[in-house]
Amino acid sequence: MSNVLQKQFRRIPLLDRWLIGEIMGPLLFAIAAFTVFGLAGGVLFELVRRIVESGLSPWVALQMVALKLPSFLVIALPMATLLATLLAYSRLSANSELTALRSVGVSTTRLIIPAMALALTLTVLTFVLNDWIVPQSNRTAEVTLQRALGRSLATEKGKDIIYSRFGRMMTREGTDLGRGLQQLFYSRRFDKGEMVDVTVLDFSRSGFRQMLVADRAIWNEPEAKWEFLDGQILTLNTNGSTTRVDFDRYLYPLSSGPLKVAKLPSDANNMTIGQVYEAQRLYIEAGNTKEARRMAVRIQEKFTFPMSCLIFALIGSSLGARPGAKKGWGWGFGISILLIFATYLLSFSFSSLGVKGILPPIAAAWLPVLISLSAGGLLLKQASR
Repeated sequence: MSNVLQKQFRRIPLLDRWLIGEIMGPLLFAIAAFTVFGLAGGVLFELVRRIVESGLSPWVALQMVALKLPSFLVIALPMATLLATLLAYSRLSANSELTALRSVGVSTTRLIIPAMALALTLTVLTFVLNDWIVPQSNRTAEVTLQRALGRSLATEKGKDIIYSRFGRMMTREGTDLGRGLQQLFYSRRFDKGEMVDVTVLDFSRSGFRQMLVADRAIWNEPEAKWEFLDGQILTLNTNGSTTRVDFDRYLYPLSSGPLKVAKLPSDANNMTIGQVYEAQRLYIEAGNTKEARRMAVRIQEKFTFPMSCLIFALIGSSLGARPGAKKGWGWGFGISILLIFATYLLSFSFSSLGVKGILPPIAAAWLPVLISLSAGGLLLKQASR
């Protein structure tokens, strides 16, 4: 296998192999550095506190670090791409090696092709890690930690489950009041297939409001209804009177949406693309347009975030390839931090506009990519002069 890989690598033009070799050193170092910094700030300090205060086993702490590694690696790959290309090309420019290549007719665009090819590989790797590995590893890390601390954590467990159902609001006379909130379902926690400490606000019928409170609720599949146990129904009429009915068992007509929402990860970043699509469908079904828009934006961001590797490779190599570019880790690191901050601030701003409905989800996710690529193209044009 190694011989086959060597033969395939030798088929790559010598210029490309040389440039890739110049990038690989800084790239591997930058990936390791950014990943270690992320782990130290996001995991290690907390694990040390757990070991001291809660008696967490050092072996479990090592498992946690290994399980959390993919999530920090996903963040490190784009940043390392920027720093590595910037440093590699600026060093070659400062040593006049790029000038020598230009003097024999090699264009700047041709010089950055190896960096873009390497960035494309990292883009695919980032997508695979972010969508397939990170959600599962984060979930496994959570289960491992809770079990190590003596806390039971089932595979189907959550807290503060909120599900809202929107629909057409009608008066008793049949007047259409437009779309509005019909039911609001809340459960303090979901454990082993049961909703615990449940409250439902019902606004679906004109003329009175109802509040249903129960100790537990179970989805009754044959009846296609929720089965509430040990609770009471409070009804507020328009004349101000209130009625209360206690019950041991009560079937309530509401979809299984709360059950499906409870089984989804609370953070969209810990969902696979399939899970985000499922969450979007649930919110559309419930009429919750704001959450549906948020999921639609997150779906697009699952594809645009890995594109950061290509964006940063274009910007980093174009900046570094400019004649007279500075070199040095300090300069490269400082410029990288500023560019990373500016790029992610741009993405966050457009993402917020998409969630609010000011921009369509596709535009909110992809416009920052197009703007960043355009900026990289301008830098490449300047470097080619």
